[in-house]
Amino acid sequence: MQKRLNFVAALGLAVTFAMPVQAQDANTVVATVNGKSITLGHMIVARAILPEQYQQLPNDVLFEGILKQLVEQTLLADNFEGTLSKRIPISLENEQRSLIAGETLEAVLSQVLSEDTVKAAYNAQYADAEPAKEYNASHILVETEEEALAIQADVDGGADFAAIAKEKSTGPSGSNGGSLGWFGKGAMVPNFEAAVVGLDVGAVSAPVQTQFGWHVIILNETRNTSAPELDAVRAEIEGTLREEAVTTKIQELREAATIDQSGAEGIDPSILSDLSIVE
Repeated sequence: MQKRLNFVAALGLAVTFAMPVQAQDANTVVATVNGKSITLGHMIVARAILPEQYQQLPNDVLFEGILKQLVEQTLLADNFEGTLSKRIPISLENEQRSLIAGETLEAVLSQVLSEDTVKAAYNAQYADAEPAKEYNASHILVETEEEALAIQADVDGGADFAAIAKEKSTGPSGSNGGSLGWFGKGAMVPNFEAAVVGLDVGAVSAPVQTQFGWHVIILNETRNTSAPELDAVRAEIEGTLREEAVTTKIQELREAATIDQSGAEGIDPSILSDLSIVE
């Protein structure tokens, strides 16, 4: 008889899972507290504003935790006795203003961040750009010109540049044979850059003075860099488009609006720290 009951229970469970899930939307009530509804919409919005470290928690943990929090907040809010401070409605006004402003910006950004707009910005910046030249150089840094001249003479006489760099260079690259890797124009101080640009591949410079000391430089290689792929600079382009769009929109709104800030004149800025005014 027990086996029969277990079979019927299992069948009932299977039928339950086979039934279509009831449609859910923001107004779906997930709990009531003393007759007050907590909806799925409340939970979704609460999750969206959680700090990043909590966003990574499993969905089942978040669901249980958020529902518990909303139930407890409702209980506490219902139990409030006394007069609400001015801070509550003011905070709600600020929050509403911020959220609606955010919606306005989202609408603006959805237009400027379309794929066509991003591609057009990429082409405008890189399509006709001249290939940039990069340099791979090594150097030996010492304190005096005399030391640098002696090192130049040794290298010109056939001494190994990297070995001398490891032995005598005071720069952080000395342990790596003086290698500075690849760099483009503008990456180095002017005197150093001018010396590198003026060298042929494999040539060693005369001593070059900078604020760091005296350098003997060897140019290892040069190369021309092509324009980056769109995906490599997408974040940078989208950031620029976003910033320009927001600035333009706000400027347009300012020019069309009547703004009077005379009421702020003569107010001591330190008053912003006085919470007693809104209590």
